[in-house]
Amino acid sequence: MLSLVVLISGSGSNARALLDAAAEPRAQFRVIAVGADNSAPGLAHAAEFGIPTFVVSPGDFANRGDWGSALLERINEATAGESEEVLVVCAGFMRILPAHVVHALTPHLINMHPALLPLYPGAHAVADALADGATVTGATVHIVDEGVDTGPVIRQIEVPIEPADTKDSLHERIKQVERELIVAVVNDIARHDITLKEIART
Repeated sequence: MLSLVVLISGSGSNARALLDAAAEPRAQFRVIAVGADNSAPGLAHAAEFGIPTFVVSPGDFANRGDWGSALLERINEATAGESEEVLVVCAGFMRILPAHVVHALTPHLINMHPALLPLYPGAHAVADALADGATVTGATVHIVDEGVDTGPVIRQIEVPIEPADTKDSLHERIKQVERELIVAVVNDIARHDITLKEIART
């Protein structure tokens, strides 16, 4: 069974979707830990399911590299003794991981992004799509590399932009799609219908 470590920074709606899916009787993956870069409200979802949590705050370290090393150590602690495949899922995790962390985890390190990459990378993807006058955006799951949302795309879903959309209304519709998409992708990885090493080579 595929084991997940989920990383969040905020409300954890995608993490919640994964926790709910993992609790289904026929689930082929399980969440073994939820980590965050702050005391994120989304950690409460993990507590509800009895899943261990951890917080590694960048402010507690002298530099980004030290923070990344500490985060990697906590991920390794969470996965120690796991005999099955492990996947780290950035689900609303608003930090760029240092290169040495990416190298240690790739290609089993994926991210959920609220746009149709390569369009609108970065932290302001929803606002950028609106500012650009786009008529469609969406959600993308991709393998994390050293860049900002530049890793190989695994799967995408389009979301139409309505004339009356605000940043909040559009983001809410994207979030609904994201929850379905991240669960579907993780299920396919667990079933080996998606092979991350093959996608990483493309």
